Order: sequence, then structure tokens, then C-alpha cells
Amino acid sequence: MKRIIFSIFLLFTGAQAISLQEIIDTSLSKNPSLESINQRIQANKYNIAVSDQFANPELLITKNTLDSSQAMSKSVVSFKQKIPFYNKRDTNKKISLTQDALLDAKLYEAKTKLVEKIKSEAYTIWKLNELYRIIDEYVTLTKQNITLYESYTSIDENQHMGIMKAELSLSDLQIQKSVLQKKIRSAYARLSYLAALKIKHLDIELRMGAKPDLSTLQKSLIENPDIKIKDKELLKQNAKLKMANLNNYPDINLIVGYAMRENFDNYYTFGVGLSLPIYGTEDYKEEEQRSLVLSIASQKADTQISLNAMLESYYAQMLSSYEIYHIIQDDALPQVAHMFELSGTSISIGADLFKYIDVLFQKLDLEQKSIKAVTNYNLANAKIAQLKGEIK
Repeated sequence: MKRIIFSIFLLFTGAQAISLQEIIDTSLSKNPSLESINQRIQANKYNIAVSDQFANPELLITKNTLDSSQAMSKSVVSFKQKIPFYNKRDTNKKISLTQDALLDAKLYEAKTKLVEKIKSEAYTIWKLNELYRIIDEYVTLTKQNITLYESYTSIDENQHMGIMKAELSLSDLQIQKSVLQKKIRSAYARLSYLAALKIKHLDIELRMGAKPDLSTLQKSLIENPDIKIKDKELLKQNAKLKMANLNNYPDINLIVGYAMRENFDNYYTFGVGLSLPIYGTEDYKEEEQRSLVLSIASQKADTQISLNAMLESYYAQMLSSYEIYHIIQDDALPQVAHMFELSGTSISIGADLFKYIDVLFQKLDLEQKSIKAVTNYNLANAKIAQLKGEIK
């Protein structure tokens, strides 16, 4: 039934635009890389189930070659059971439980990284579509201006140069459109792979957000997946250290035997066996585990430093994009718009098309930079969201 519903969903989304949140939800439930971690978690559940069980008992059957008339002639059935030292079974189970928590943390980290990649591709698609849209508008506008200018009866050599520049600019715009079409198709292919779903149309709208604040962003990193993984690794390693310490104390082997003699009475035997840790092997192994605890603690500290560095880098990208966007929107574009109006008025009376094209493409360049600033702002924000552990 689930497959039928999913197939219907695939057919529907193939013809309809799909939202970014729908892509994220679908990917988190269907992505093969996440399913791989899920299976590892499931496998560890079985490991937890057996982690505190006793070792299998041993059954031994022996017979000597003495004649049955001899008292020492016998067949012996022995049963041996290993009894772990106090708290070893509980500690072993704790190791398995911490491994389960570690796998859960790794699964969550994989989800945050997948969501960030999906967002990045989706934002890239928005950028490419917006660039394609405005270039298409400028293609139409340039064609109209060339037609308008050619309608004048008298065109001198300088004016003819203006028309040639406009036509060359038009060719450049057509080339940009072709390149953008290729990039859009590639971006959709990458997004479809990440979503484990064929996507042809994406419904998304990006805007410039508020000015970022570094201190606020730093406070939001308490749920960072990488730090959580290191915490889980540290818990697991401490449990392994405890087990290494317990291994200094020997396990006990209980032995029960039953000797059968053909011409004499049968009898039982009872015994106790244990290993003697006299060579220091367990001490070395304990020190090894203790060193690994210190190693993971150092890795956690290094992860925290790296995390702060990445956050500051993404913050700088957001702040730069925010400032660039407002310089363009608040200062540059209004000035160019006024120049554009003056040039548009001039061309309507047969003025120099060469200058008009220059102004036109200055405006296009600023609008493209504005689109890229919005995209870069949101890309950096998506990476910060991953550092914060968000999966939406």
C-alpha cells in the first residue's frame, strides 16, 4: 500500500511544482544513505539483546583406555559454565547501549547534512531561474530597442556602431541563457538524487533576511550534531574503560562432572577455575582505553574550535551578502534607474544607442549581483542551520 501511495506521489510531483519542505520530508523517509544507518541501528538492537547474556556453556565427554576392571576406568561427562565477575555483564550492556545512542546521533547528523545539501541545491535552482528570468527580460528589451532604433530613417556611423553593440550584447545574453539552461538541468538532477525523487519543478521563493548577529548565532549551537556525536563517543569509551578495569578481576568457571564406571560406583566431581592476571596484560589494555578517552576529549575540544571557525565564516558570508544586497537595492539601483530613464527618453528621440546599452547592462549586472547576494545569504544560513542541528 505504501508503494502504491508513493508511486502516485511520484506521478503527481512529476507534473506539479513541489515545495522545498515536501522534498525534505520525502528525502528523510526514503534516502538510501539514511536507510543504511537505520539498518546499522537495527543490527545493534540485536547486539544489545545479547550483550548481558552468559557465555554458552561447554559440554565435555572424555573416556580413558584402561580396562573396565580397573577402578580408574571411566567415562566422564563434564559441564562448564563461565560466570563473569560482578558488574561485567551490566557494563558490557552499557557499551552496547552507548553504541546505540552513538548511531542515533550519527543518523541525526546525516539528516542535517542531507537537508543542508537539499537546501543548497534548491537555492541554487532559485538563483539560476532568477538569472534566466531577468536575462530573458533583457533579451526582449534589447530586441525592442534595436527594432526601435532601426526604425529611424537616418543612421550615421556612430549610431550604426550602437546597433552593432546592441546585437553583440544580445548574442551574449543568448549564450548566457543557454549556459543557465544547462546548469538548471544539472541542478535538478542533483536535487532529484538527494531527494531520491524525480523533480522537474520546484516551488521556492527566496528573500533577503535580517542582519545576522554573531552572538545570537553562537548561542544557537548547543545542539550541534558533531558535538553530540563526540559526547556519545566519550560515553562509550568511558564504558569501555570501565570494562577494561573490570577485566583485571578474573571470571569464574564452574565445573560439574559425572564419572561413570562399569564395575565400580559412579561419582560426581565439582570444580572451580579462573584465570590469573599475573602478566600485566589487563593493565596495559586499561591504560590503552584511558588514553582513548583523553583522545576523544581532545577531539571534542578541536571540534568545538572548528565549529566556531565555521560559524564565523558563514556569518561573514551572510553579513557580506546582506550589505551587498542593500548597497545595490538602496543606493546603486535607484541611481541606475534614473540613468535608465534618461537614456530611455533619449533613445526615443534617436539618441546614442551605445550609451543606452551600457546603462542597460549596468542595471542587469547589479540585478544579477542582487540575486547572488540573496542566494549566498540563504546558502550560508542553511549551513548555519546544519550546525544548529535543524532538519527542516
